[in-house]
Amino acid sequence: MTIDTALPGVLDDIPAAPSPARRDARTTAPAPAALHPRIVGVGTAVTAASYSQQEVLDAFGITDPKVRSVFLNSAIERRNLVLPPADAHGVRVPEPQGDLLDKHKELALRMGGEALRACLKKAGAELADLRHLCCVTSTGLLTPGISALLIKELGIDRHCARTDIVGMGCNAGLNALGVVAGWSAAHPGELAVVLCVEACSAAYTVDSTMRTAVVNSLFGDGAAAVALLTDAGTDTDPAPSAGEAPTVLKFASCVIPEAVDAMRYDWDRDQNRFSFFLDPQIPYVVGAHAELVVDRLLEGTGLRRSDIRHWLVHSGGKKVIDAVVVNLGLTRHDVRHTVGVLRDHGNVSSGSFLFSYERLLDEEVTRPGEYGVLMTMGPGSTIETALIRW
Repeated sequence: MTIDTALPGVLDDIPAAPSPARRDARTTAPAPAALHPRIVGVGTAVTAASYSQQEVLDAFGITDPKVRSVFLNSAIERRNLVLPPADAHGVRVPEPQGDLLDKHKELALRMGGEALRACLKKAGAELADLRHLCCVTSTGLLTPGISALLIKELGIDRHCARTDIVGMGCNAGLNALGVVAGWSAAHPGELAVVLCVEACSAAYTVDSTMRTAVVNSLFGDGAAAVALLTDAGTDTDPAPSAGEAPTVLKFASCVIPEAVDAMRYDWDRDQNRFSFFLDPQIPYVVGAHAELVVDRLLEGTGLRRSDIRHWLVHSGGKKVIDAVVVNLGLTRHDVRHTVGVLRDHGNVSSGSFLFSYERLLDEEVTRPGEYGVLMTMGPGSTIETALIRW
């Protein structure tokens, strides 16, 4: 199942693929003015404590050779985590589900506020300028949601529109970006922010199974925010300085229903808590569908994969990254930011691609007219993509 969406009029500015001319009224009528949401800021945050994989193994006293191998061959050097407290004997004691939910709320508000403020600073904006806040998480459940709690905590205008996207998983950052890009195009001149907050420490299950070993070796705490703004009163793209404010052009999705159970977060009756499951075959399933959804994204634009200068891919794990590289014909240089985020933070779930995007901006290598593809993957199983242009 594939789905693609383009914001109203945005494809008018992309070179069209050659096609026979049609002379009917539908094609000769002038196209409506395009309103293009631009990415005007990004910010990230992590929890304070960073652990090497060896330090995590030591903290939980893990000696099983197979489990240790999973940790030490993950291409992850360090992750930010809030580990459970140690008992009188120095042993880390698994937290009950209620404590994990409390941890999620505390970390979500702390990291979320930090990432949001950093994003607004990059955008040259203040909390008072915010008109729509969309919060994404899959590591806890709150009602009211993170958006309402942050509005209260940070003193954001009570009339700020808000959306909460919960439980969609690692792909959800791009799902949210699509929703908020549409809102932005309908509200020119008003600032919107997507905030991905993943307190993966609050989804930690401790046992001796390979199921939890894979998950516990991979995820880290992180939050990332991205600000969108559609320029009011213009029918063409602005000309931002090099490396700034790319335009969001189009989205495409690919749902893989036959792999619906390959990634899931469900109740573990043995552990009496929620637990995440990753099928060992999921990297190959994702890789096999990556080409399909990217070709769908570029369809009708006149662009080829070789025209894409910047690739910002979800840091889902070493095998996931390798599968995407092979199936899309990318180079290691193309995914250097993704690899770097995985190495330094692990998989920070829905916000991972924004950590990579921030690293790209820090390099100051983007130039006006260049194209980029954002790609995330997660439960469903789903691949989400977006096309942007500087």
